[in-house]
Amino acid sequence: MSVQITTAFVEQYKANVYHLTQQKGSKLRRAVRTETVTGRNAHFEQLGAVSARWRTSRHSDTPRMDTPHSRRRVSMRDADWADLIDNEDQIRMLIDPASMYAEAAAMALGRSIDDIIVEAADGTAYTGVDGGTSTPFDTNMIVDVQTRWPGVSAADTGLNVAKLIAASKLLGQNDVDPDEDKYLVANARQISSLLKDEKLSSHDYNVVKPLVEGQVSKYMGFTIIPCNRIGVDSNSDDKVLFWAKGGILLGIGKDISGRISERADKNYSTQVFASMTVGATRMEEARVGYIECDPGASPTTDA
Repeated sequence: MSVQITTAFVEQYKANVYHLTQQKGSKLRRAVRTETVTGRNAHFEQLGAVSARWRTSRHSDTPRMDTPHSRRRVSMRDADWADLIDNEDQIRMLIDPASMYAEAAAMALGRSIDDIIVEAADGTAYTGVDGGTSTPFDTNMIVDVQTRWPGVSAADTGLNVAKLIAASKLLGQNDVDPDEDKYLVANARQISSLLKDEKLSSHDYNVVKPLVEGQVSKYMGFTIIPCNRIGVDSNSDDKVLFWAKGGILLGIGKDISGRISERADKNYSTQVFASMTVGATRMEEARVGYIECDPGASPTTDA
């Protein structure tokens, strides 16, 4: 049986079972390109840019442009979740907890989706006809931890407006379509740092204020998603991720599914089970980057 189920016996819970505070489901799934995958591995085509030729004479030969063509591999990974509920527990409870357990399972798997997206953002991608060539993250897509305003002496800082401008500039320099959706994923302390930046006018503050309550907001062309699952670099600085939507692909081999059934081998306890098969990859280095942010520093103290 679940080691936590007995807490529901407490009278104060009455007719409800409350989840402990947790991130509910996937926050990042809607921010990436999603494709259905069949099999353990899938390959997605990549076409590079080519230049047109100026015609200098009439009736000239048709030119042949060798368009760069490659493939990127996505490998599927399985995730499972299960728990048991004794029949005696259900009798003592005023509501059937099975549906709540199923919700908990879906939320846990949703968080796992976020983890593989975060991992893919600056991890090794696999390219080539058979996906056998390792393609590292482009370190030119990193906004330095000391990024402040021009002319200001260098010092490690948290997330600030200057860093958002620098991130937007990196995507712009790479000719990312201005109309493509762009996302920035920051944890609570970096959102707090951004909100403390004196460069935010009162109007701008109102624009990003919903972040205080964990809601999605927009600033500098980025949809900002609060997520505490981002990682840190070798210097323990937070890696605030940013990307254009087409820069990361999530492959869905089997979407989240679940079932509730009895287990004869467990005295006919109710088992709540859920699983999924997913994978993720960075599709294009020019569309994905991260901002180095000191976890304890202020955004800026200079005018």
